[in-house]
Amino acid sequence: MKKLAKRAVLKRGEPSREKPGHPEKDERLEIDSEGNILPSGKARSKDPSEILTREELRLKETERISPDIGEVKRTLEEQIGLNKSFDVVFREMVFGGTKTGLLYFNGFAKDIVLVDVLERLSYAEETKKSDETFELFLEKLIPHIQVKKVAKMTEVVENVNRGEAAFFFEGETHAITIDAKTYPVRSTKEPDLERVVRGARDGFVETLLTNVTLIRRRLRDPRVMFEMLSVGNRSKTDVCMAYIQDIVDTDLVEAVRDKIKGVKADGLPMAEKQLEEAIIGKGWSPYPLVRYSERPDVAAAHLLEGHVVIIVDTSPSAMILPTTFFHHVQHAEEYRQNPTVGTYLRWVRYTGMLASLFLLPLWFLMVTNPGLKPPGLEFIGPSQDYHLPLLVQFVLAEIGTDLMRMAAVHTPTPLSTAMGLIAAILIGEIAVKTGLFVNEVILYLAVAAIGTFATPSYELSLANRITRLILLIATAIFKIPGLVVASTLWVVYLTVQRSYNTPYMWPFIPFNAPAFYDILIRRPFLAMKTRLSITKTLDNTRQR
Repeated sequence: MKKLAKRAVLKRGEPSREKPGHPEKDERLEIDSEGNILPSGKARSKDPSEILTREELRLKETERISPDIGEVKRTLEEQIGLNKSFDVVFREMVFGGTKTGLLYFNGFAKDIVLVDVLERLSYAEETKKSDETFELFLEKLIPHIQVKKVAKMTEVVENVNRGEAAFFFEGETHAITIDAKTYPVRSTKEPDLERVVRGARDGFVETLLTNVTLIRRRLRDPRVMFEMLSVGNRSKTDVCMAYIQDIVDTDLVEAVRDKIKGVKADGLPMAEKQLEEAIIGKGWSPYPLVRYSERPDVAAAHLLEGHVVIIVDTSPSAMILPTTFFHHVQHAEEYRQNPTVGTYLRWVRYTGMLASLFLLPLWFLMVTNPGLKPPGLEFIGPSQDYHLPLLVQFVLAEIGTDLMRMAAVHTPTPLSTAMGLIAAILIGEIAVKTGLFVNEVILYLAVAAIGTFATPSYELSLANRITRLILLIATAIFKIPGLVVASTLWVVYLTVQRSYNTPYMWPFIPFNAPAFYDILIRRPFLAMKTRLSITKTLDNTRQR
């Protein structure tokens, strides 16, 4: 029985301008199974799935690979900018008596590999049929490990945009793509934000495959999965979702995958940060709901805990989720030392973080209300006169600290020392001597700043800085009730936050005694028998 011909019903988009009683006829075309237009009057299929709109017909035409090399070049001029963009190269050659075209981006092509491929193809013998030449090239003559047969032009263009090279053959409606690409890449080195005294010195880079390999080196488990997704209608950014198949919660994986696939955007030029805002949707909340890490050992440790790790191409940071507030206060240095030292370092870090939040409001409260000073602390408070109110001094000093931090980031390294000296003279000497600032204001602000810099998560430290300003202003306006209410609202606000249905303040709220003990004490490695219950792992056993 003959196959019914497909059809496309093409209707006019504008309303009919015909007089009443003379309706305008629909414009119809007959399309066969290969996309060719048939004469009118042929039998039409009754299957609605075979009815194509005008846009679908146009897309169908652009997806087809023409057997004519000249037509292929014209299609590439429209789709990829051939003969317009200087880095798009289409090299025409003859191998085995068949006219061949090689398409690649000049900056992505790995010259040595492509030269070897072309040298091998030059030995091809002439055949009578083009399909025999195609199969000969695909199966025998192309000496490369990553070769793919492609039937759609859009897929060819997408692969070439990723850096691959594509071969077109005269008389053939398929192409061959070769993954012979090279990216500009820097060498792996220790991340600046997560340094350790002892430990690995390799860190993530901007190349996705390198980052995946760094994790693979630490987890040689065949059940470690790296799913590749693409985000961005224009950028086609590669996004890799990593997890351990028999540990991670499958509902979490499906939820994250659906979120990533549902992102509708032109592109992700800012990589993982824009992806985070797209899949988390936290709005204006300053507190991070995912953890960033540039260390492959940290990412591997979280994979073993049942987390999902997302790696975005062109970014040196991996995104870990779900996370809680207490995930952001842990550091690799604690696990590079013995349990006693690790616990001590953890408590010192906690003390610095608490000081960065509450030291300034408490000092301001005791200075403005001397009756609140505990016995033995009567010396607290400025001893000299000052011209500006204390609250104004704190706000100006906070802004000045942020300005110095930003200046340090943007100042070239040879000039950073000079910038530090200028800042120290302006704030430490002139500002105090002229009476603009009080010595104690600078002292306590420095302690709070040190606590901020001691926070492992850079995003959490910025959020705590905003919280400190709010607590300080509330204390200045409403005194004791202001500090109490603002602190309570801060805890409540963090409690209602959730990261992929994970309570942000767990295991403090809701309280989980064993997990909270692990937060306070860095236990020995062999004493950690089970994984944290917050990730709802399929296998919660660490040690067997």
